Amino acid sequence: MKIFKTILLLNVLVSCGVLVSAQSSEEIISKYVKAIGGKKKLSKIQSFYTESEADIMGNPSLQKVTVLNGKGYKMEMEIMGAVITSCITEDGGWTINPMAGGSAAEDMTEDQYDETRSQIFVGGPFTVIGDLGYKAEALGNETLGNVNAAKVQLTTAGGTSSLHFFDPATGFLIQSIQESDMQGQMVETVISFSDYKEVDGITLPHTVSLDVGGGMFEMISNVTKVEVNKPVDPAIFIKP
Repeated sequence: MKIFKTILLLNVLVSCGVLVSAQSSEEIISKYVKAIGGKKKLSKIQSFYTESEADIMGNPSLQKVTVLNGKGYKMEMEIMGAVITSCITEDGGWTINPMAGGSAAEDMTEDQYDETRSQIFVGGPFTVIGDLGYKAEALGNETLGNVNAAKVQLTTAGGTSSLHFFDPATGFLIQSIQESDMQGQMVETVISFSDYKEVDGITLPHTVSLDVGGGMFEMISNVTKVEVNKPVDPAIFIKP
């Protein structure tokens, strides 16, 4: 009987421990936003510009990303002599992909825009979840490498869901997973973030790796330049 009571007490203590240690999605996301600079600091950033050197399936690439906070996002990726452009604004998005046989700008689909529109915000989507009508749900923890990562599911207003894993020790985002329709087939995209460094009070990952479809497409990029509040002409986001 005494042994039974001891086991029962241990179970109660363990259960209480789980309840105490369990974090809500709001707590996890708040810790992340604070870790990368804080919402107040991030909201005061007018623009954010980065350059990265990347390896795409063995091919070198130069990437340039410009964010005009809350207004526009533009990514230009030079690979094998061609420049692929992706642009997102408050109203929609467009792309130019010469490697897919097109030289003219094409509008993003509604699903593509829904998945990426938060990129026009510095720290998005986690700094603007409420503003964009997103929903976040904590799903416990999952082991990634040697990290018992906090797992959060994010669902956009359009119904697109993605999973995000955070390091409980640092608060940093370490991985994101999303399934997307690619030519009629659902393909999983895994993005991993590491080598966080502070620049002008903002902390961002300097190494990002991308794996689409379990090796169908792989890319790893390393940030080489960061400029905060660099003057940006809004005209660069206009569809040509």
